[in-house]
Amino acid sequence: MTDWLLIAPVLLPVLVAGLSLAVWRSPGAQRLLGTGGLLVALVDAVVLLVLSDRRGPLVLDVGGWPAPAGVALVADRLSALLLTVALAVALAVLVFAIGQGTAEGGDPVHAPFHPAYLLLAAGVSLAFLAGDLFNLFVAFELMLAASYVLINLNADEGRIRAGMTYTITSLLSSLLFLTAIGVVYAATGTVNLADLGERIPGLPEGLRTVFSLLLLIVFGIKAAVVPLHFWLPDSYPTAPAPITAVLAALLTKVGLYAMVRTQTLLFPRTEPWTPLLVAAGVTLLVGALGAIAQQDLNRLLSFVLVSHIGYMLFGLSLYSVTGLTGTVLYAMHHIAVQAALFLIAGLVAGWSGTASLNRLARATPPPGVLAALFLVSGLSLAGIPPLSGFVGKLVLLQAGVERGGAAVLALLAAALLTSLLTLYVMAKVWRAAFATGSGSPSPARLRGGGARLMLGATVGTVLIGVAVALGAGPVARVSERAAADLLERDAYLEAVLGRHAELPGGVHEAEDARDTRDTEDTRDPQDTEEREHR
Repeated sequence: MTDWLLIAPVLLPVLVAGLSLAVWRSPGAQRLLGTGGLLVALVDAVVLLVLSDRRGPLVLDVGGWPAPAGVALVADRLSALLLTVALAVALAVLVFAIGQGTAEGGDPVHAPFHPAYLLLAAGVSLAFLAGDLFNLFVAFELMLAASYVLINLNADEGRIRAGMTYTITSLLSSLLFLTAIGVVYAATGTVNLADLGERIPGLPEGLRTVFSLLLLIVFGIKAAVVPLHFWLPDSYPTAPAPITAVLAALLTKVGLYAMVRTQTLLFPRTEPWTPLLVAAGVTLLVGALGAIAQQDLNRLLSFVLVSHIGYMLFGLSLYSVTGLTGTVLYAMHHIAVQAALFLIAGLVAGWSGTASLNRLARATPPPGVLAALFLVSGLSLAGIPPLSGFVGKLVLLQAGVERGGAAVLALLAAALLTSLLTLYVMAKVWRAAFATGSGSPSPARLRGGGARLMLGATVGTVLIGVAVALGAGPVARVSERAAADLLERDAYLEAVLGRHAELPGGVHEAEDARDTRDTEDTRDPQDTEEREHR
């Protein structure tokens, strides 16, 4: 049964995407299939989270071929946590998009939207569950293809140009990733993450550093780490609100997850790593300063997104349980809050007819419910207690104080300054969009059943972030266990490679094959010696 639980978040959206394309003449059927498929995948992710927290990492050897030769899907506490939050936000954003289509008299981007959106969700799920570098590459390519379709549906010249910037950058990153996979395989003879976790520490130190930096650059592009962030502010703001929201919430976090997974599993360290410390500090400050300079609401939020990637890098760079706990907590918070802010921005633009802060200051303020939603999300992003952003930042600050050292303390100062700058930016938006204005709302898009659906989806997204704060105790404990797993590595290696595995039944179908091989080796000592020599 567990094997179906592991494959469902990837396979189910793909199958539903095919069905959705087959019924493209029926928008109602597409909406039902999309929401139903993501809801089932979300329930599956919750079950995986519970099981992985109780039993440890769950592994599916696809096709019965054991790792490291076969394809492995792995759900541990970290991947299950992020998968659950990601699918919850993806479902809420899909409901928003359906409401937007209804409010405007039809689907916002017609028939291709639902299949592409579901394939994007499948790519995100595969990225979180992939147990080897090549299938992680496949996940990124699936997300790239789907997101390119989403960005360019019904696009004008400006959106097509922005979409090309995004696509070319992503393709260059993918080419670099494929090159990295090739050189890693040439040096180790494997691409399985657990197997690499055992082999790479035995390589010369210089080669390990090169591999570590190469993967850091690859995933840094996808996570929009400064100075590799240049593509994001020009790409995301041009798309419709639900597309911008889901891309901003999920794609950068998938890049961050890949960075966390590879840097801790393949290149274990016991002390803070200077390149990551520098990248975290520069990302925090450059993103925040870039946000201050913006007058377009969506571009402003895009720079804020870049800035807060630095908080998650901060926790990773410390290589401590407390630091990684903060990274996990902040990633969960940021997925929900960043999506909520982009959805709110879409509603504000729909009410006022513009996303320009200068024009918003002259328009009639949006309804009070939008002001309240923005207030909760903005204050959470700025780290005001007791909201979810405060919980993550508090743990990160604690981790920095525990580590100590001049470089870490400098990064702590940058993190605190970024919080103040973020608060300033949120106050700037509040003043322009909600506190001033005297005109009248131009569009009528925020009226009727579709508008209520958009508003309900936005409320649901905000509540996901609120739930992280309300459940801070249990969520922090699970995050701490996930962080400990990242540093200790033994449970992950044993689960994937089958050494001393204790998981029952179908999730490790290849165990019998390994046991048989071990028996054969015992019966034939000469064969065993030859294999060990090779």
